[in-house]
Amino acid sequence: MDNSGKEREAVQLMADAEKRVKASQSFLRGLFGGNNKVEEACEMYARAANMFKMVKNWSAAGNAFCQAAKLHMQLQSKHDAATSFVDAGNAFKKADPQGECLTTWWRYVQVYPRGRFTIAAKHHITIAEIYETELVDIEKAIAHYEQSADYYKGEESNSSANKCLLKVAGYVAQLEQYQRAIEIYEQIGTSTMDNPMLKYSAKEYFFKAALCHFIVDELNAKLAVEKYEEMFPAFTDSRECKLLKVKEFDSISRLDQWLTTMLLRIKKSFQGDVEGDLK
Repeated sequence: MDNSGKEREAVQLMADAEKRVKASQSFLRGLFGGNNKVEEACEMYARAANMFKMVKNWSAAGNAFCQAAKLHMQLQSKHDAATSFVDAGNAFKKADPQGECLTTWWRYVQVYPRGRFTIAAKHHITIAEIYETELVDIEKAIAHYEQSADYYKGEESNSSANKCLLKVAGYVAQLEQYQRAIEIYEQIGTSTMDNPMLKYSAKEYFFKAALCHFIVDELNAKLAVEKYEEMFPAFTDSRECKLLKVKEFDSISRLDQWLTTMLLRIKKSFQGDVEGDLK
């Protein structure tokens, strides 16, 4: 069967499914076997959705999966409804990441079965990434990364939670919400410094916290560095700590874009202080 034939068959399945839904809503059907018609309609919508996927009609596939999800909700099958909403979201993402895709993912996270926090966390990341890359709405991306981190914490998946929080910290620092970034970096640094597998990352988190401190207040930054050295002695001999103390930034290590941005802001802050003193 060629693509046009598959698409016609899918359209026919959608029409047949709709007829079964209407039939299930009649008074007698509601009393005798109405659910059977709804179950048949669910199956037809799912088959139609998969046929639309085969011919790459992603919008139609997403719509068919959504119809199936709504009927699963009617049948009180939240797990099946959640699965169908995920399938719909994936289809809409290929067709229109700025439209129905986000609405569908939201439906999913609202109906996911209780106790499946890890699954919900992953889909909040998906939503965050859409806001991050497709819609360039960083505030909303931050909110979903934070929600994902909360769900991961609920499952004690601290490593996954920290990955989300690091995304949050990086963005809030760029938005000049430095105190918020400091709290996150210090929290993650403290939680990793005693872990044999993760402790070598702690110096990076304390370093970034200190950079944010320097932008706000140099004295508090120096006190923060001393605190980090006391908490985590390995920090003292690290390149990051030496970088903070001597400020010979480019000569010690090649810096990524985030660090470069933060360092430029520190430089600007220092210049402002000097100019203020001269006045």
